[in-house]
Amino acid sequence: MAVFKSFKAVRPLPEYAEKIAALPYDVMNSEEAREMVKGNPISFLHVDKAEIDLDPSVDIYDEKVYLKARENLDALSKNGYCKQDEAECFYIYRQIMNGRAQTGLVGCAGIDDYINGVIKKHEFTRADKEQDRINHVDYCNANTGPIFLTYRENDFISKTVSAWQEEHAPVYDFSSDGDVRNTVWVIDDAKINKAIADEFSRIDALYIADGHHRCASAVKVGLKRREQFPSFDGTEEFNFFLAVAFPKNELEIMDYNRVIKDLAGYEPDEFIEKLSEKFTVAAYEGKGAYHPEKRHTFGMYLDGGWYKLEAKEGSFDENDPVLKLDVSILENQNVPHMHIDPIFGITDPRTDKRIDFVGGIRGLGELERRCKTDMRIAFSMYPTSLDELMDIADAGRVMPPKSTWFEPKLLSGLFTHKLS
Repeated sequence: MAVFKSFKAVRPLPEYAEKIAALPYDVMNSEEAREMVKGNPISFLHVDKAEIDLDPSVDIYDEKVYLKARENLDALSKNGYCKQDEAECFYIYRQIMNGRAQTGLVGCAGIDDYINGVIKKHEFTRADKEQDRINHVDYCNANTGPIFLTYRENDFISKTVSAWQEEHAPVYDFSSDGDVRNTVWVIDDAKINKAIADEFSRIDALYIADGHHRCASAVKVGLKRREQFPSFDGTEEFNFFLAVAFPKNELEIMDYNRVIKDLAGYEPDEFIEKLSEKFTVAAYEGKGAYHPEKRHTFGMYLDGGWYKLEAKEGSFDENDPVLKLDVSILENQNVPHMHIDPIFGITDPRTDKRIDFVGGIRGLGELERRCKTDMRIAFSMYPTSLDELMDIADAGRVMPPKSTWFEPKLLSGLFTHKLS
């Protein structure tokens, strides 16, 4: 049964929320972040990517970066931009993008649930990326970025959230990135908060939608604190980490497309012939780019034209939750007889410089642009579903790299969870 509890958030005063709120640290590099914060000394990127306030020669994993992050985080409260709530609350966080709303609850999940598998994951994590966020959380003594969780929809929680929105005014309501509206309500009724937490305790599992590295790092800092304070009783804040939990039916996964640098020595005709062993391949006769309309179909852009690919029956295992994924079919995840990667000789998509990944938010025009500049061939994907994600997590398996792209991104800076 899941633990999801209210907490005393450190958050912006309403008049500063829009300026403080920032995109997650991992969707831009340091140079881009430096540009984004120009003229805005209170952007949360000064916390989450504190290297932007140091000389560019300083390594992004240097201790100076983490010390600067702590200094900048503390300064937001010291200078009156942020304040900690006096009572534990849940927070409703709604985002509207392109007319579609997703509404989640901001609270704290338990590190024991992560350890015991109540919080389920679907991705591997990299040690170097984990260590960076471990240092960040440890030095800041806070979770500064929320973990994106999902769960199978619950009628009581949904009705409670909707009723609170109807009966109370939001504390924040602003647009970010031009077209994403962010609205926050504070649930400050202790009785309602207890009822919400009790209802979460009846939910079998929470699933990490996005933020696997942040989650693993938060848990490891919590375990480190337990070693430092062996008399802990489990109620201390370091036993929990910041998260936003959305019901599954509120979320949408976008396509996560692929571009590849060359044809591995094949001529185009030879390449298509090789591909035809496992796919039916046909020139796309419609207008514009081809966006797959169903599972197991793919778009391919090569030499200025689009093709429609469909995996041949029997060329993949429909009974295996991982191997039936379109990204697995395309990229030969751990199956020697499969498709694209053997042709290209790509053994690890996470590290091979010949392949790159383009989030669906960029549109298929970006695939065409890349093929006219630094890449040769592109593949458009049908989006992975939430059901597929949950089935894989329930089976204790992991997805291939870059299987899911969620939009809109959760903003950082609106809620900070202090570990003590």
